[in-house]
Amino acid sequence: MTERKNKSISGRGVIGASLLLFFFLFVCARPAISQVRKQARPDAQKIILKYADKVKYDEARNPNMQIFVGNVVFSHNGLLLYCDSANFNQESNSFWAFGNVKMNQGDTLTLNSRYMFYDGNIQVAYASRDVVLKNRNSVLYTDSLMYDREYQLGYFVEGGKLIDAGDTLTSDWGRYNTANKVASFYYNVQLNNKEMRLTSDSLHYDTQTKVAHMLGKSNVFSGDSRIYTRNGYYNTQTKYAILLDSTRVVDNNQRLEADSIIYDQEKGISQAFKNIVYNDRVNKNILTGNYCYHNDSTGYTIAYDSAVVRNFSQGDTLHIHADTFKIYSYNLNTDSVYRVIHGYYHSRSFKNDIQSVADSLSYNSETCILSLWGNPIIWNESRQILGEEIYAFMNDSTVDSIRVVNQALMVEQLDSAHYNQITGKEMRFFFENGKLKENRVIGNVQTVYYAYDDSLMVGMNCMETSLARMFMAEKKLSKIWTKEAKGTYYALALASRDKAFLDNFVWFDYIRPLSKDDIFVWRAKSEGTEIKKTVRRTVPYQYLDKLKKK
Repeated sequence: MTERKNKSISGRGVIGASLLLFFFLFVCARPAISQVRKQARPDAQKIILKYADKVKYDEARNPNMQIFVGNVVFSHNGLLLYCDSANFNQESNSFWAFGNVKMNQGDTLTLNSRYMFYDGNIQVAYASRDVVLKNRNSVLYTDSLMYDREYQLGYFVEGGKLIDAGDTLTSDWGRYNTANKVASFYYNVQLNNKEMRLTSDSLHYDTQTKVAHMLGKSNVFSGDSRIYTRNGYYNTQTKYAILLDSTRVVDNNQRLEADSIIYDQEKGISQAFKNIVYNDRVNKNILTGNYCYHNDSTGYTIAYDSAVVRNFSQGDTLHIHADTFKIYSYNLNTDSVYRVIHGYYHSRSFKNDIQSVADSLSYNSETCILSLWGNPIIWNESRQILGEEIYAFMNDSTVDSIRVVNQALMVEQLDSAHYNQITGKEMRFFFENGKLKENRVIGNVQTVYYAYDDSLMVGMNCMETSLARMFMAEKKLSKIWTKEAKGTYYALALASRDKAFLDNFVWFDYIRPLSKDDIFVWRAKSEGTEIKKTVRRTVPYQYLDKLKKK
């Protein structure tokens, strides 16, 4: 009998020391938890012993302690607790439980452990060793746990693992609310299931909605998709994410960054807001702006609010701005994927060798064709080209050729007072290494160009024809071929001012984009200088009844 008594006392000393160490670590690790209510409630119910095989007293060592051994059962305010043995202090309304400890609260909550201290006055249980807290379909595993029955909160500080419907959540320390089913985990947090892995500094996880609220540096890995954020919400079932701070989404060779992102991974749809950078590393395109919608499955993108498309596939970056961009993708999931970009209203572009302004534009990354509509203008070096429609063909990081349809006009500035001018129905420009080599003009051709003797300007030619080809050398006109031309040559001293300019001459240097930052500044043409689109005459429709009357 003495041996068993000493063994019991020794066991209580070891367990007591272990639980005291747990309390110390608990309070140090989370100062906010130390504010949990510690005073006994005046209306606290008394703990009741329901059953025990044996009852012992040790009046010499602890006159207030009752020792129960074998199939011990306590009840307290709707709580049932089972254990192999227990030390019960009726005066402090508390007990120590040892061996196969099981606490049941209704039919929804159970707490199992090897050891437990329970204070009935404040309704707080301190469990240690092989602790398992079950709350409906959620199970929390840890080595030590403080459970507050009144607030329905369980705290752990020595590592914990929560398993809920296929989701496994682990961290160094945290808490679980059995009332609203929300787990708050901190430090080295990981959330895993069959389809994704999430890491975070801090995480609040709702086991009912399956929504994880990430705080601090957080990553979500799912298939080929990667999500990075410092503040975001992610639904582990629907894969719907709301990312609010320093966020980016990476999917294969596409990367989206923004101040905030809404991402539906199941549908492949994302929306981004403020300071957006969308990088397509396959087609070497970058889209920036303050709003963007993108569909992964179709490759469709719309962007506006300071939107800029940058294409660096040809080496020298082409910067394009418009009020709104729509991007369509073709041959997705193949090696020949390409995109067509449509920009409309106030479009401006800048590239070192070519700049443009138009009401709307499109760019095809496969054919490298930049198309402009609505009072379009293109500049190359000292030349200005305009017409009703303009198509620029890009090749090897430079402009390869330009086609101008209807009311075509090319003006080349020689100095502040003299301009070479060519106008016609249609015009083609051919470049070599970014330098103009040939200009072809078709239909109603009129020209004004200046003749040189070495580097000295000596005269002015005015000419009309139906077809002209002009060849350039070292940035100067070297040869002209025409078909049935008529014209007049004027010595420079005799060239009149009214002959020096074509009827449709205009110089738009005040509109030209001067840098990649200048594309945001819209400068409209002066009133009356806009090109009016050619309207074809239609054959009048003949009505049978009118013909009969005639």
